Amino acid sequence: MVAPLRRDTPEPDPHPPIETSPSWWPGAGAGGAAEGIESGAPDLAAELWGRFLRDRARADRDALVVHYGRLVRGVAGRMAGGLPAHVDAADLVQSGMFGLMDAVERFDPDREVRFESYAAQRIRGAMLDELRAQDWVPRSVRGRRREIDRARERLELRVGRPVREHEVALELGIGLRELRAGGQHVQLVSVEALEDAAPHGAVPVADLLADDGAPDPLEVALRREAGRRLTDAVHALAERDRLVVRLYYVENLTLAEIGRVLGVTESRVCQLHARLLTRLRARLEEGVAG
Repeated sequence: MVAPLRRDTPEPDPHPPIETSPSWWPGAGAGGAAEGIESGAPDLAAELWGRFLRDRARADRDALVVHYGRLVRGVAGRMAGGLPAHVDAADLVQSGMFGLMDAVERFDPDREVRFESYAAQRIRGAMLDELRAQDWVPRSVRGRRREIDRARERLELRVGRPVREHEVALELGIGLRELRAGGQHVQLVSVEALEDAAPHGAVPVADLLADDGAPDPLEVALRREAGRRLTDAVHALAERDRLVVRLYYVENLTLAEIGRVLGVTESRVCQLHARLLTRLRARLEEGVAG
């Protein structure tokens, strides 16, 4: 009996596992536990990175973006604490995801830099770019406002009480008018949905804006009233006159065609038409006068 042949060399695995994690893998080294990576996540990240760096496939890139999504939420949470209330945290997360995607595509493991540190900088930079794009106040004006605020804080710490405007101006070496102008140029502007109801029973913003393309309500009411009066006046006409009105104004027949329908001449239809117009005009004038 002949023993079955045994293959000494196994077939290569198309996606070989990575046995060792370089220092830039998530969770590698002493700082891995501090990053909050759950058990088994470093192996998953290493596998995703290995495939992406080898094939540069979009699916692997998207999988890495999903895997590191917690970084975006963390940076957004830290930044949102020091921003005005009108800044939406969802907008920060959205811009941060683009920064994370850019970080994945640009990351170079040969530099031996942890990806979390590199990505956090790219994410924060993308969020700052979005905030600057939404800010309608020039940076020089905001810088002047920060300088005034810092001077006010220094004075209050020094004297132990709230300070007045002239004291802040003296601290900065500027005039009182210049100090006030620097504060007036900075105003918080929020963009709100026009259809949202205003708080405390106030009128919504949409109800306060004029629509130049909308018809004049008074003109619409006058036309509706005139139409109602004209309809009443037509109904008060004789049956033959009402027929002439319908054939001429609704069915768009000519006077000759109406004459053939009524069995009269075209001149007779012209006389009937002129007479009913006189009657309608008289009834409408009576309604306006009454």
